Amino acid sequence: EYLGAILGKEQIDYEILESAPRRANLVCRLPGDGSLPPLLLNAHLDVVAAERPYWTHDPFGGVLADGFVWGRGALDMKHMAIMSLMTVILLSRHKAGLKRDLVFAAVADEETGGGYGSGWLVEQHPDKVRAEYALGEIGGFSRIVNGKHFYPVQIAEKGICWLRLKAKGAPGHGSLPNWEGAVGKIGKAAQRLGSQRLPFHCTPQAAVFVETMASHQPFPKGLVLRQVLNQRLSHLILDKVIPDKGLARMLYATLHNTANPTIIRGGEKVNVLPSEATLEVDGRVLPGQTQEDFLREVTAVIGDDYEIEILEFKPAVSAQADDPILQAMSDVLRHHDPSAVVVPNMVPGFTDAKHYSRLGTRCFGFSPVKLPEGFHFIDLMHGHDERIPVEGFFFGLRVLFDLVARLCTGT
Repeated sequence: EYLGAILGKEQIDYEILESAPRRANLVCRLPGDGSLPPLLLNAHLDVVAAERPYWTHDPFGGVLADGFVWGRGALDMKHMAIMSLMTVILLSRHKAGLKRDLVFAAVADEETGGGYGSGWLVEQHPDKVRAEYALGEIGGFSRIVNGKHFYPVQIAEKGICWLRLKAKGAPGHGSLPNWEGAVGKIGKAAQRLGSQRLPFHCTPQAAVFVETMASHQPFPKGLVLRQVLNQRLSHLILDKVIPDKGLARMLYATLHNTANPTIIRGGEKVNVLPSEATLEVDGRVLPGQTQEDFLREVTAVIGDDYEIEILEFKPAVSAQADDPILQAMSDVLRHHDPSAVVVPNMVPGFTDAKHYSRLGTRCFGFSPVKLPEGFHFIDLMHGHDERIPVEGFFFGLRVLFDLVARLCTGT
């Protein structure tokens, strides 16, 4: 409703489509002459919870302080909602001659899978969001490595394989020892998954990221970075050599399936041993990996003494690293930041690209922001003190507008 009111003042037509009570999606379209297929700008409006006591400022206050806008969703991804809104408005005000329709979708529910948001639109209103290209999260955030300004652009995202493990044991009184209790068993599974690595896999998506980064590093740093693609040396380089631990974690995630224990349930009273306990696992799988591949890797870590239920599986999504849109992104970024280097990237998380790609749309994560050195946005998404630099936001708005204008007008 807030976005719609702004579009209404600009006399831009829009629709609000409710997938369920109070689960709404806004879609607007600037028509082009149809000589090129549509371009979609996407942003999800939902956010994850925030633990208020751990925040410097109110996470839902939209506080402007110290050159940042603070708040849950500032990076994930209300900034892209406003940049997309302003791009649509500016092109409308300038009466730009568009060769393709420009569609803006502001959607619900991405944080829990998109079933009431992009997934619902794809299934119920595909013609309203069908496009050749979609621009969304996660990409375009600057990262300075050894003095170079890299802008990773999401060309791929890992799949999800969410699991529920169940352990069984003899029930009994809490006063008596039980060496094979269900809670103890499920705790062992959680400990093993939380501390052991799954097997190494070098995908083309990971290789192009590392090779691009390494080619812009001086000797011997570039040579060392390339060794993360060497199965025998990868863990050593990630654990001991790369000083940026945020980068090392991201590189690890692009070279392995991951299985993070997230929720344990078992028992109702402190003095009763339950007969079963469960563990929910956030699994992320690389391109080319199946749910059967993932289950084999998890079972190799935890053993066979568990029932495993697949809660949800969605395969990885990938576009091409040589798609011409990346050159357009590079050209626009270098106009605003001459030192910019675009790096095709695979992200470990889930985005609305999972759904839009089902329509044949080529999806790229590009919601650009120029960040200060040492500011790692990935650590703040879903974390405490999420915030975005004001100047970095304005930089991103200029970049996104220029890119969209170029793609939609051909100039």
